[in-house]
Amino acid sequence: MSRRRDVRHGRRIARAEFVRSVRGYVRTKRRLAGLVVALLFFGGNFLFALPTAYVLGQSAQSIDAIPYFAPVATAVPILLVALATLRTLERIGRIDAADLVLTTVHPRAVVLGLVGAEVGRLALWFGAPIAAFVTVFTLGLGAPSLPLTAAVVAVPLVCWAAVWGYALGMVVLRLFRRLPSVRRALKVGGLLVLAAVVVASQFVGRYLVTEDVSVGEFVSALTVAPVVDYVALAFVGTPLARPVSSGAVIVLVGLLALTPVGLAVATRQASRLWFTDAPVRADTRQPRTSSGWLAAPAPFAWRTAGRVAWAFLVRARRHPQEFAHLVMVIFFLGPLGTTVAQSPADALGPLVAAAGVGFGVYLAGATFGLNPLGDDRPQLPILLLTATDSRTLVRGRLLAGLAVGLPVAVLVPLASTGIGTAPGHALGFAAVGCLMCLAAALFAVGLGAVYPVYEEREFWGTETVVPSTLVMMSYIVVVGGGTVIGLVVTWYVLTGHLAFTSLLLAGLGVYLAVTGGVSYGSYRFALRRYRRYSFD
Repeated sequence: MSRRRDVRHGRRIARAEFVRSVRGYVRTKRRLAGLVVALLFFGGNFLFALPTAYVLGQSAQSIDAIPYFAPVATAVPILLVALATLRTLERIGRIDAADLVLTTVHPRAVVLGLVGAEVGRLALWFGAPIAAFVTVFTLGLGAPSLPLTAAVVAVPLVCWAAVWGYALGMVVLRLFRRLPSVRRALKVGGLLVLAAVVVASQFVGRYLVTEDVSVGEFVSALTVAPVVDYVALAFVGTPLARPVSSGAVIVLVGLLALTPVGLAVATRQASRLWFTDAPVRADTRQPRTSSGWLAAPAPFAWRTAGRVAWAFLVRARRHPQEFAHLVMVIFFLGPLGTTVAQSPADALGPLVAAAGVGFGVYLAGATFGLNPLGDDRPQLPILLLTATDSRTLVRGRLLAGLAVGLPVAVLVPLASTGIGTAPGHALGFAAVGCLMCLAAALFAVGLGAVYPVYEEREFWGTETVVPSTLVMMSYIVVVGGGTVIGLVVTWYVLTGHLAFTSLLLAGLGVYLAVTGGVSYGSYRFALRRYRRYSFD
């Protein structure tokens, strides 16, 4: 009876958590607009993959004929456990109103509810695309029973991965609480590993081609035959079916047997985390005292906006998690790093100079400008009631971003003279970088003021207020595109390979007018949002 009651309570908790998440997704019109844009962007790209699924279903003669079926089938359980562990660390390692919930129901019910809600959320985001792909593949294959058999095979695997991933995540959380330094080290190490993976992924294709490496031999060493046979059970009753092996049966029995064991382990680990206190260590460190950081140095001390900028920089130094959103640039620096590494010797210097300018321009706006109202939300009642006007506050945020981006945009081109960049070209790139940094900073504060985010959320393992993903992507696309155009024109002007025709001058005039007009208009919009801000 107790287990049945826990299952019933867990189902209610899962339903409540899932419904609350859905309400959060559609709570405001701006969130709905962001969801629509994301669905249009990713959904449009996904539609192009559906014809491929149909053709693959028509042409497949056997399971082995499906490209990379064996390594993908082997990787699926590992990826599911890794995903469950990551989501436990980020979101479902705890429950809101824990004091009330944990004194009302058994921890097993809470674990079931949190895991069930997360499975529902992931199914909401990824279930529809996967179902569409399987359905189109089924139409090409001509086997209507495939969706049903695939679901029957997937349910035990998902349940096993969910509970064991949750148990592993709770173990990691307990380790983090006992050794806080490990959490900080893993955050830094995780970013480095992510950057290495992104950069290395750009070299894999070229390596496989130039070194004549057999992909088939490489992936065959990574396959586990019983797991592949189990996943192949999804094709039972279809033209691609193959005899059921004893390995597939053993895997199925193992999944069914280990799932309740995993639930028991997860419940025990969760109980130890929730019902025990963090170890208390005697603090032998000296009390923290001010070391003069709040006294703005020159040139920040010359104007009020400079002192405001210095305050932003000091706060960022004390709370570096505010820069968590900057990790998105890793996915764009990977291909750029490949281009630089594979460039000829005479082009290496200019490419490094241009890359420095581009990175500095990105930092000038992205560090402090993409969520101005959200970043200042705890202090807005004081800030807006002081004698300092809104213009000074916005300009202080602009100067803080420029203080981070300008040194990169200027010093990297100048330093690239050591690897082949002509001094005149380096000075030209640095001068253009200064103007681009100013334009990016002005544009960022206006774009961030359009959609402020006030709530803290988990982002790359850090709980902080980060800009909207839609705002970040829009900034990267607009500023990135404008920076590339400006750098290309600058290079052709510096090398003398550009003939100044009337058409070219008109195009440059339009580019400069649009860049300057949009940037200044964004700045004015940010001022208006500050002046018209009201508290609910």
